[in-house]
Amino acid sequence: MPEPLVEPPRTSIALMLRAVYNRLTTEIQAAVNTAGLDDFRPVHGNVIPFVPEEGITVSTLAARLDLSKQAIGQVVEELERLGYVERRPDPGDRRARLLFLTDRGRAVRPVAEAASKAVERRWAELIGPDSLESLRTTLRDLLDSLESPPSDQARR
Repeated sequence: MPEPLVEPPRTSIALMLRAVYNRLTTEIQAAVNTAGLDDFRPVHGNVIPFVPEEGITVSTLAARLDLSKQAIGQVVEELERLGYVERRPDPGDRRARLLFLTDRGRAVRPVAEAASKAVERRWAELIGPDSLESLRTTLRDLLDSLESPPSDQARR
């Protein structure tokens, strides 16, 4: 019998974000698997949502996700083997190959989005819609600040 999970300290933002993310991922994973995509794993969610319709190179994808090309490359290889993505020559650069979602890969998105929205509805019931919207706004503001170049005043 597996050991029960140890509850993260309620003061560490990093651990709380991780615990919430893990619960979200578990619910999305269950919905995707229930939809018949039973070989889809949570790590695949690091790629599928970020492949644009016009395709993307593995290098660009890795840079956008701030992950190593090797790490993303391994996930892409698995997704390709499972039929979720395919690589095609880049018409603008004969040396490069672009990554595209297959029909199977595109089928993941609406299921995952619906599951995510269902989780958010449940969370709104638990903490209230205003609190959930405040959390969304705070996280968006933090992400925007982290992605913005430092201002001249911040460097002083």
